[in-house]
Amino acid sequence: MGIENVVVAGGGVLGSQIAYQAAYKGFNVTVWLRSEGSIDRAKPKFEQLRQTYLETLEAMKTDPAAYCRGLADSPELPADQIDQLKQKSQQAFEAIRFTTSYEQAACNADLVIEAIAEDPAQKDAFYAELAKYLPEQTILVTNSSTLLPSQMAQATGRPEKFLALHFANRIWRNNTAEVMGHPGTDAAAYNAVVQFAADLGMVPLQLHKEQPGYILNSMLVPFLNAAEALYATGVADPETIDKTWMLGTGAPLGPFRILDIVGLTTAYNIVVLDPRTKDPDSVSAKIAAALKERIDAGKTGVDAGEGFYRYR
Repeated sequence: MGIENVVVAGGGVLGSQIAYQAAYKGFNVTVWLRSEGSIDRAKPKFEQLRQTYLETLEAMKTDPAAYCRGLADSPELPADQIDQLKQKSQQAFEAIRFTTSYEQAACNADLVIEAIAEDPAQKDAFYAELAKYLPEQTILVTNSSTLLPSQMAQATGRPEKFLALHFANRIWRNNTAEVMGHPGTDAAAYNAVVQFAADLGMVPLQLHKEQPGYILNSMLVPFLNAAEALYATGVADPETIDKTWMLGTGAPLGPFRILDIVGLTTAYNIVVLDPRTKDPDSVSAKIAAALKERIDAGKTGVDAGEGFYRYR
């Protein structure tokens, strides 16, 4: 099936990026959020993305290092073509629709991308309500970072049209899309999502079987957990841990800078899924407590202006 009408449920770090990129690539995009307050909180993220896209495209005219694979097919575009892409970005910003209505969001959706909190109960409740309004042809995907699609498939009411589509952060630059079905996913739905990912300017990375954390997070989450454990058990402070990693490996960012980008709420939700967190003396519980302390203080990461570091 051809995908034209895309619904993104959730306006967080990745939800907003997915929606903006889809609009930039010419899809009709609706963002579903739980409340008018959620819409008000999400809109500044879209304004920030508009500025990022426009500034990045403008920089691409003179700086080869500014090139982003998700924004253009080639790093060698003439200035007039880049100006056309800037116009597309502005049009994308103006075209995105917001709603709190399940019915309005679902009524003509070809694809729904769920990007809400990493909480199985919240996801299942969302799927159950959404199922009342979805057309028969709609494909439903989750952007869950750690949960398997088979864990949620029955709650969707359409397990054969349900799978996972996972994006890396800053998708206009880090343009990967991991596509992971479950044993009941229909091949036609899977292939349609692979094609959508390519049309979105992503590199589709096809998994042959279910894997918690897909490919990327199977490597990234243990890395971040190791850094969090060093901090939560008092071995070293975040700045020293980051410095150690960056100097020792040549990496541009340390784990706590990455955590600020991902968002501490997402990191916390992942940690509390670990059964070991129930033991208050466990390292997992100490990590959860350290993250919760910052979250409660409003220090949730880059979008909040402060996480482990402060941002303008």
